[in-house]
Amino acid sequence: MKFTSKHKGIIYILGAAFFFALMNLFIQLSGDLPTIQKCFFRNIVAFFFTLATIIRGKEGFHIGEGNVKYLLGRSISGVLGVICNFYAIDHLNSISDASLLNKLSPFFAIIFSIFLIKEKPNRTEWLTVLIAFFGALFVIKPTAGLASFPAIAGLLGGMGAGLAYTFVRKLGIRGERGSMIVLFFSGSSSLFLLPFFLIGYEPMSPMQLIYLLLTGIAATGGQFCITAAYSYSPAKEISVFDYTQVLFAAILGFVFLGQLTDYLSFIGYIIIIGVAIYRWHYINHKS
Repeated sequence: MKFTSKHKGIIYILGAAFFFALMNLFIQLSGDLPTIQKCFFRNIVAFFFTLATIIRGKEGFHIGEGNVKYLLGRSISGVLGVICNFYAIDHLNSISDASLLNKLSPFFAIIFSIFLIKEKPNRTEWLTVLIAFFGALFVIKPTAGLASFPAIAGLLGGMGAGLAYTFVRKLGIRGERGSMIVLFFSGSSSLFLLPFFLIGYEPMSPMQLIYLLLTGIAATGGQFCITAAYSYSPAKEISVFDYTQVLFAAILGFVFLGQLTDYLSFIGYIIIIGVAIYRWHYINHKS
């Protein structure tokens, strides 16, 4: 069997989904440490990996003219999204719930694309957004108290990721390199998190440090895999396979943490992943 570009894109995006599910697992395994401390390690490890990649390359550190403001927008939305996502992973009953809420990002991206890229979604795309958010309610399970706050944080994490990906798309349209986008984000977010990391630092055991380093390595692997995936194949052909992260997270959560998804969350999974598959089919059919 000959591997086409699409096959390679699917393999890489499945790899990204697995790496990000691993990242979620390592976050929980690192124990009761401040969320900011976990975010800092995730970004600083990615920064040094990406820095080494760019140094080994021949294109240098050049940033396209007029792109700094979009890189800053990507960094601010991205770091806020990561903080909310990590908080949700730490406080929700299952890492698969947190993964699923973060995967609402493509639906948020539809909304943000109106303002950043001047794309107007049609009625079908608006309908998919509404159905996806309806499905999210089954995972969030709104209550009058604070019980649903971690799930709301997960939803906000998906929103931050959606805005960040919209900025990435804008930068891609403007010809900015993927490695430079990752380097700028990981470097600037590490600088932003550094004072909070130092103020709220809590001592770690050697095992906790290892888990945080593994968090950063897994996140970096996911970042490079997803960049490679979209270099081989357009998003409309392979993006739906990114939702396998929820499946990977559910398996890892059950095997290593003994987590089981409740029936309401499972209904939410079916609705959101189902509408994502429909949107993927709709976009390909429309093309």
